[in-house]
Amino acid sequence: MSPGFVHLNLHSEFSLVDGIVRVGQLVERTKALGMPAVAVTDRANLFCMVRFYRVAVAKGIKPIIGVDLPIETESNGVPGGRLTLLAMNGSGYRQLARLLTRCYTVERSTGVPVADRRWLAECAEGVIAISPGPDGDIGEALLRGPDGEARRRAEEWASVFPGRFYLGVQRTDRAADAPCLEASVDLALEMGLPVVAGNDVRFLERDDFEAHEARVCIQEGRILADPRRPRSYSEEQYLKSPGEMASLFEDLPETLDNAVEIARRCSLEVSLGGSHLPEFPVPEGRELDEWFAEQSHAGLSRRLGASRDGTPPNDAGENDAGANDAADDETAYRQRLDRELEIICRMGYPGYFLIVADFIRWAREHRIPVGPGRGSGAGSLVAYALGITDLDPIRYDLLFERFLNPERVSLPDFDIDFCMEGRDRVIEYVASRYSADHVAQVITFGTMAAKAVVRDVGRILGHPYGFVDRIAKLIPFELGITLDRALAEDALKERYEED
Repeated sequence: MSPGFVHLNLHSEFSLVDGIVRVGQLVERTKALGMPAVAVTDRANLFCMVRFYRVAVAKGIKPIIGVDLPIETESNGVPGGRLTLLAMNGSGYRQLARLLTRCYTVERSTGVPVADRRWLAECAEGVIAISPGPDGDIGEALLRGPDGEARRRAEEWASVFPGRFYLGVQRTDRAADAPCLEASVDLALEMGLPVVAGNDVRFLERDDFEAHEARVCIQEGRILADPRRPRSYSEEQYLKSPGEMASLFEDLPETLDNAVEIARRCSLEVSLGGSHLPEFPVPEGRELDEWFAEQSHAGLSRRLGASRDGTPPNDAGENDAGANDAADDETAYRQRLDRELEIICRMGYPGYFLIVADFIRWAREHRIPVGPGRGSGAGSLVAYALGITDLDPIRYDLLFERFLNPERVSLPDFDIDFCMEGRDRVIEYVASRYSADHVAQVITFGTMAAKAVVRDVGRILGHPYGFVDRIAKLIPFELGITLDRALAEDALKERYEED
């Protein structure tokens, strides 16, 4: 039996501005509706890729990884519609990653990530492109009128994505859908381009529309009942079943077939959980492990020598909190160092230690304050010898095995504190020393906790601050508290039932 339809344009909660679809619920709903695959195409990001891929594969649903990418009008950095880009394979996924990295690292006057049209020609291999209806790069031009711009853009994308470019159409009960669909079909017939149906999904069930509107208002700082606020979404933008989509496009069945065909063309396999370790440039003719051991022993000699003559342990003049008695038993230090070196080399981490030591050394040489070491990394004598930490683990009886244990394989992770006024300079050094395309910063998400979401929703509903504040204060001050758990408390439960 034919799968009927696959959704190829969907914003999850990771779109941050206009999606409330949660990954686990999406996969469960997709399976319940009998669809073998589903795409997540968040706005200008791939933030949910790992979670989505893992959950989908575990549930037997084919994950299609994509992105809704704003495209600049000409060369002025202003968004002029979007393109939905889907990774067909590993090469396509890497192209999307490169493209998004470029969008976020090239400064724009608008402050939002926008792709230069020329970049897509450099990142098209293994990628399928769809102009997603009225919000699309071509749909935006079609709605302006017959000035030839839509055809020019279509010719451009058809050339950049040969055999992999589609015109998207939708019927979500919004004013622009019908004229855009009609114009898109005419353009497709004229140019011989395929057309694909979509539903521009923002939530899972029709009943979720009100919650989605609240989410949009929170993002935009508007009041839900404001008659002047933009109504950019409709209650039809839910995850419709193949049957509902078939009824909606019964006059254009080929648009549904094309959605399924695109899903078949996208087969991305991602290897997760592996370690990709950085390489440290050692002098020519030297082996990494040998160089690592040599530097560690030399560093320990400096530490022990400093403790004997009372001189500072490094050029920056930091005080060594644990060097006073370091030379009492040098044999014990050397034996401990050799044991750690053997474990570190066996597990493949000498490059990591040398790189961390390198940028800490650079920071100290440039008078950027660095913390003495904290967390389990302070238990490493190698780290102490290389100058990563300034705490003598033998003196303080700290265990190396808490940091790195061959019986429990996990990546080493030094907790390093740099002065906030010099931290950016350290990052710049690392990027210049090891190449910017080898350096990334970890992203963090701030989600709305129970108290915060009550205050935000109360505000967009137009309730007085005092009223909302009294309700929020009934939620227990407890880490990780949820609204469901809070409603089980007597005070909030009583207020909920009575008011």
